[in-house]
Amino acid sequence: MELSSLLNRFSEPETLKMAKLGRELRASGVDVIDLSLGEPDFDTPQHIKDAAIKAINDNWSHYTPVAGFLDLREAVCTKLKRDNNLDYTPDQIITSTGAKQSLANAILALVDEGEEVIIPTPYWVTYSELVKIARGKVVEIRTTVEAGFKATPAQIEAAITPKTKVFMFSSPCNPSGAVYSKAELEALANLFKKYPQITILSDEIYEYINFIGKHESIAQFSEIKDQVIVINGLSKGFAMTGWRLGYTASNITLAKAMEKLQGQFTSGTSSITQKAAVAALVGDLKPSIAMTEEFTRRRTATLALVNAMPGFKCFAPEGAFYVFPDVSSYYGKSDGKQTITNASDFSMFLLNTAHVSSVMGDAFGEPHCVRFSFANSMENIEKAWARIRAALATLK
Repeated sequence: MELSSLLNRFSEPETLKMAKLGRELRASGVDVIDLSLGEPDFDTPQHIKDAAIKAINDNWSHYTPVAGFLDLREAVCTKLKRDNNLDYTPDQIITSTGAKQSLANAILALVDEGEEVIIPTPYWVTYSELVKIARGKVVEIRTTVEAGFKATPAQIEAAITPKTKVFMFSSPCNPSGAVYSKAELEALANLFKKYPQITILSDEIYEYINFIGKHESIAQFSEIKDQVIVINGLSKGFAMTGWRLGYTASNITLAKAMEKLQGQFTSGTSSITQKAAVAALVGDLKPSIAMTEEFTRRRTATLALVNAMPGFKCFAPEGAFYVFPDVSSYYGKSDGKQTITNASDFSMFLLNTAHVSSVMGDAFGEPHCVRFSFANSMENIEKAWARIRAALATLK
C-alpha cells in the first residue's frame, strides 16, 4: 500500500508525541509528572456544563450550520466588543472544531504552493506544519530571550518578499509567554498597512491568561482590520479543551472562503458544545479570572524553581502557562549512560531519569529551549522541579 506524499510533508506534533510517551511510561507503573501538555487542570465551570445539559434535554442533537448557530456567532461578536472593543457581525464569524481547525481553515484558504508565511520563533508547533500541508514556505524570524521573544517591524519587513502571503503570530505566545503591548502592535500595524496583500493571522487563544495587564488585539487598528484574521477559542480561558470550539473573526470574503472549506471537512461543530459556548462567552467570567489568578501563583513559584536551576536562562512569561528556558549549557554533559547533545536529548533524559515530561524546543523553532507547563497542581510542580534538579545534578 502506497500512502499519500502529503504525510511526508509534515510531522506529528511533538506536544502530543511527548504526552504519548509519558502515558506509555505511566502505564508501565512509573510515576510520571506531566509538564508537557497545554491543558488547564481545571474543570469546566458549572454554568457552562449546565447549559450543555439543558441543550441535551432540549434536543439540540441535529446537524448544525457550517459556520455555527446564529446565537453563537452573535455571542462571539458580543465577546469581541466587550473584551476587545472590536466590531464584527455574525457573518464575519466562523466557528470550528477547535482553534486548530480555525488555523487550518485560514491557512488552506490563503496559501498556495510556494507562497511564503512569516512566523516569528518560537511558535506553536502546528503553525509550520499547516503551512507545509498547504505546500507553502515557512519563513522564520529568529527572536531572542533578550528581546522578550518578540519580532520587530524591521525584522518582519526584512523578511517580506513578493511571495509573502501571511504573517502568523500569537499573543500571548505559546511557548514563550510573550505578550505584545498596544504600542508594539501599533508599530506592526503601521508596517502592514504598507503591504495590504499580506494577511495577519493573530492567534489569541491565551487571551485571558495574561499576567501583565489587558489583552490587546492587532485587529483594533482600523487601517489593517480587514487584513486580520483573529483566531480564538474556548479551550484555555474556559477550561474546555475536550469540547472543541474555536472561532475566527475576519472580513466577509475570508469568512466565506473558510466556511466553504469547512463544509467539506467537518461541517458544523457539536451542537451541544455550541450551546455551552454561548453561556461561556456571554456569561460569568469569574471562573476564568480565578483560574488566571491561580496560574499567576504557579507562575511565581515556577519561576523561582526554574531560576534556581544551574545553567538555565529563562524569560519570565507574560501570558499563557509555560516557561521556556534555554538549556544549552547542558549540551555535552553525560550521566555515564547517556549524553545530552540537544534539546530532544534533554527532554528524553528528564522523562526517563526524572520521570517528568516536557517538550523539546525544536518543535517550536527554538532548538536550545525546552517547554515546561505550569498547568498542573502546585504539589506536582514542586515535586517535578525537585526531580529535575536531582536528575541534572547527575550530569557531568
